[in-house]
Amino acid sequence: MGIGLKDLFLRHNAQTTDFSLALEISRAEGSYLYRPDGSRILDFISGIGVSNMGHGRPEIVSAVQEQAARYMHLMVYGEMVQQPQVAYAQALIKAFDNHLDSVYFTNSGAEAIEGALKLAKRVTQRTEIVSFENSYHGSTAGALSAMGSEEYKSAYRPLVPGHIIVPYNNLAGLESIGSQTAAVLVEPIQSESGYRAGNPEFLAAVQAACRRSGALLILDEIQCGFGRSGSLFAYQHYGLQPDILCLGKALGGGMPLGAFAAARSLMHQLAQNPMLGHITTFGGHPVSCAAGNAALHLLQNGPELPDLPRKSLLLKNLLDQLPHTTGISGTGFLWSVGVGSLDRAIRVQHTALENGLLTDWFLFESTALRIAPPLTCSDDELRSGADILADALRQHPN
Repeated sequence: MGIGLKDLFLRHNAQTTDFSLALEISRAEGSYLYRPDGSRILDFISGIGVSNMGHGRPEIVSAVQEQAARYMHLMVYGEMVQQPQVAYAQALIKAFDNHLDSVYFTNSGAEAIEGALKLAKRVTQRTEIVSFENSYHGSTAGALSAMGSEEYKSAYRPLVPGHIIVPYNNLAGLESIGSQTAAVLVEPIQSESGYRAGNPEFLAAVQAACRRSGALLILDEIQCGFGRSGSLFAYQHYGLQPDILCLGKALGGGMPLGAFAAARSLMHQLAQNPMLGHITTFGGHPVSCAAGNAALHLLQNGPELPDLPRKSLLLKNLLDQLPHTTGISGTGFLWSVGVGSLDRAIRVQHTALENGLLTDWFLFESTALRIAPPLTCSDDELRSGADILADALRQHPN
């Protein structure tokens, strides 16, 4: 008998933990992942915020197929006029509805952060970056330097100097923003601390401190963007005006894509003194841009975004009724269910998976489970997922 696919995966694909779920999925459609034996799993994490519009949407698949048939990679980003990039940049700028009128497409959210930090230093001629405890911005060296958890950083030091980490939702920490601050990097809703939302007063104070000091305000909406917060972008809910906006995950409609956006007057500084201030080979891949543009069109013209407040309230009510939790928190389609310990979180996660529900835990809030279904999830699917999770919690009451 030959070696199975799972064994080959564990043998030849680099692993990120010693306890990978190692799920073999043969196809995905709507809110479900399908195993080779035909059994299905209700996806309550959306590929960690990637599949906002569900899996296998025909409109997105068609956009991918049609663009792949026209052309794929042509040249490094920025050297050729590619219709999918131009069309998607136009659609995004219209959706921003503010002063952000230039988009730099990257490979991923982490690269978007890297580009944004470089741009802030280039524009301000300053060196310090302020970010926040329990923030997550990616795993590349610059993004890791801004991460708000020493546990994940210490093994890789020395990292990029000049990073200052201060408490989130704490006005006192904003005293660190000063004359040497190039930028403040903040998530309106922290993606790995249990979907902890910024207090409006705090986020307004961050913006005000940036304006006083001349630092740039960089908002990381890599996970909370594209409707997941309840607004198309979370900054719109808070009334913020970012100098640089970082996007990823759902940006590509299921394909790999990141971006940072700014005013053209700022962004153009990457093109001079020196030129090629940021370059990327596969950033803004035309197939990814075509997929992302199709997904954005669906989100802006479909029922999901207008119906999200009602669905979010339904989901909250369902989660509030779960047994044996330490509480829930969140907003929109970003929720955290407290279970008390990482050990219990893993046990509940595995039992729920055995019964057909995929959830996950958080990097910086390992005592909670992540609930982030596709925005397309139906009421019945939300109820079904809550029922499975409730049964798993009952099987592991402590």
